[in-house]
Amino acid sequence: MSTVAYGQDHLWRTLYRAAIFEPDRTEIPRRIAEAEKEIVHRARELFQETGNNIHEEQALDSALGTLHVFRSTLKKSASSVRNSQPSSLRAK
Repeated sequence: MSTVAYGQDHLWRTLYRAAIFEPDRTEIPRRIAEAEKEIVHRARELFQETGNNIHEEQALDSALGTLHVFRSTLKKSASSVRNSQPSSLRAK
C-alpha cells in the first residue's frame, strides 16, 4: 500500500505549478526541467509501490505532456519573435 495519503501534495506537483506559473520567461526552461526530473522520480517511486495509484500515474502523464507542449510553445514563440525582428536587431 502507498505510504502517502491520497491527495497529499507531492513535490512534483509544486514544481509543476512553479513551471506553469513562472512569470520570468528566462526561468521557465529551468523550472520545466526541475519539474520533469521530479515527475520521473515520482513515477519510479509509484512503479515500486503496491496499490492503486492510477490517479496519480495519470496526473504524472498529463503533467509531462503539458510540460512538453509548454516547452515546444516557448521555443516556437521565441523563434517567431526573433524572425519578426529587423535583421539589424537580431542577435548574432
